[in-house]
Amino acid sequence: MKILVVNCGSSSIKYQLVEMPEEKLLAKGLLERIGETSSQLTQQIDGGKRTVECVIADHEAGLELIVKTLLADEHRPIDDMSEIAAVGHRVVHGAEAFVESVRIDDEVIQAIESVQDLAPLHNPPNLTGIRAAMKLLPEVPHVAVFDTAFHQTMPDYAYRYALPHELYSDHRIRRYGFHGTSHRYVVDKAAKVLGKRPDQVNVITCHLGNGCSMAAVRAGQSVDTTMGLTPLEGLVMGTRCGDIDPAITFFLARQGGLELDQIDTLYNKKSGLLGVSGSSNDMRDIAGKAEHGDKRARLAMDIFAYRIRKYIGAYMAALGHTDAVVFAGGIGENSVVCRKLICEGLTELGIEVDPARNENPAASRGFFSTDASPVKLIVILTNEEIMIARDTVTVAAG
Repeated sequence: MKILVVNCGSSSIKYQLVEMPEEKLLAKGLLERIGETSSQLTQQIDGGKRTVECVIADHEAGLELIVKTLLADEHRPIDDMSEIAAVGHRVVHGAEAFVESVRIDDEVIQAIESVQDLAPLHNPPNLTGIRAAMKLLPEVPHVAVFDTAFHQTMPDYAYRYALPHELYSDHRIRRYGFHGTSHRYVVDKAAKVLGKRPDQVNVITCHLGNGCSMAAVRAGQSVDTTMGLTPLEGLVMGTRCGDIDPAITFFLARQGGLELDQIDTLYNKKSGLLGVSGSSNDMRDIAGKAEHGDKRARLAMDIFAYRIRKYIGAYMAALGHTDAVVFAGGIGENSVVCRKLICEGLTELGIEVDPARNENPAASRGFFSTDASPVKLIVILTNEEIMIARDTVTVAAG
C-alpha cells in the first residue's frame, strides 16, 4: 500500500510517498513559499529531480499541486489518486492528550487545537495541512503522529519542574520533549544492530542537527529528554541557546531594556552556534572556520560538545546501565570531528572511540567504538518519515 507522509510548516509542505510494508521510497519533495508571490516545488523520483515554479495561495492548493506533480512525472509512482491508501501527518505537540499515534477525526482535531498554545509556531500549520489533505483525500484514513508521544513514558519526577503545582495543573507547564519520532526510530534500529529487541536495551539517543535533543531510553521507553515545555531547553543548537539561568531573562529586561518578544527572539533565533560563533548556525561552516584558527568558532564547537558530554554522563546515571550511545541527525550522522569532541574523556564511563571507525562508521555497521568498549557508540541515519508511515499503516489497519 502507498502511504503519503505529510509535514506542513507555516509556508511549506515536505512530503514522501512510501510503499509499505516494503518501506520503499517512491518519491519525496518540498513545496516552499506558500502564500507568497512565487512558490517552488522540488520533487525527486528515481534519482530524477523536477522543479515547478508557480504561485500557491494556501496549503490546500499546495497539496493539489503535489498530487498533480506525482501524477504528471514520467516516472510517476501512481497513476491515480485512489492509489494513496492513507496519509500520515507529523504533528509537533500532542501534550498529555496523546501517548501514541491516532486516526484523525473531529475529536482529535479539537484536541490538537486545544494544545496549540504550547506550540504556536507548529501546531496551527500542522492542522492546516491535515484539513487540506482530508478535503483532498476524504475517503482514506488520516493518521496523526506526534513528536511528543514517545516521551509520555517519562516519570513525573523527570517531567515536572520544581514550580508551584498550579502551574502544572492549570497551565500544563511540564517537560514534554520533542523529536520523539526520530528517537523512537533510532532506538528500534539500534536494538536491531545490537541484536536485541527494543525492550531489551538501554540507550542514550542524540538527535543532533540544527535542532538538537537527547533522550535516555530504558527498556525501549523514554525516561528523560533534554527538551522541555518548548524545544528551547537542553542542548546548544543552531540558533537556540539551550539550558541557561532563568534569571538572565529578568536581567535582560531590567538592565538591557529588552521586551519579552525581543528576548524570545534572542534565545530562539540569535543564540546557540550562531550567537557564540558570530558567523553561522551551520556546524559545517563552523568546523571549517575553527580548523583555520577562528577562536569563536572553536568555542562554539567546544560548548556544543561539552553540553552533550554532560548529558551523556547524567543519562548514564539515570539509566544505571547503558548499552549504547547513538548519534543521529545531520551533525550526529556526518560530523566526524563533533563525535570525537563529544566522546573525549569518557573512557572512565566505558566509552572508547575507535578513530578509524569514526571516520567511516558505515563500514562497521554504524559502530565507531572499540571492540573493548563496554558502552557501544553507533551512528544511525534517522528516518522519521518511515516511522510515520509505519504508524499510519498500523493505525489505519486497526
